[in-house]
Amino acid sequence: MNAAVVITKRILGIDPGLRRTGFGIVDVRGQTLTYVTSGIVRVPPGELPDRLKAILDCLGQVIVAHAPMQVSIEKIFVNVNPQSTLLLGQARGAAICAAVAHDLPVSEYTAQQVKQAVAGNGQANKQQVQQMVRRLLGLAADPSPDAADALACAICHAHGGQGLGALATAGYRMRRGRLVSARALGVVE
Repeated sequence: MNAAVVITKRILGIDPGLRRTGFGIVDVRGQTLTYVTSGIVRVPPGELPDRLKAILDCLGQVIVAHAPMQVSIEKIFVNVNPQSTLLLGQARGAAICAAVAHDLPVSEYTAQQVKQAVAGNGQANKQQVQQMVRRLLGLAADPSPDAADALACAICHAHGGQGLGALATAGYRMRRGRLVSARALGVVE
């Protein structure tokens, strides 16, 4: 009898920022997602090089402590303020450097792709993303917005950025961007 071997992969999701960089780690085994850890790198005020070093060092410590196999990071959107976009790009670069310094492959997703994959709506707000991350990972409470965005990025990558269609949501249906029990909708008894 041939038993299919299901490999667990560990994904680090990163939501880059110069004040707070969110990180979240999930394990994926088949269609099952398991929460590992999440948090925020609180970047101290100061000169830009020192702030970027803090992001690089802290994410490096997360990588060493939790040994992810892949990294997923949010792409930058062009902001109204070009200076803000450039600064965010530098924070993102420091996060990517932390991953590649540990020989990890990096995948990139737009915010819209991440929201679509997690909430079923590319225009979902932060609270909707937090709630869906909590539900998908079976957490007791909503993670902080930055950690939720990072976990959402990891979830998006776990399912190939394909959206809720790729998620194991048996017994659930989407209603206006919210995951609702199929029982509550009268679809399943």
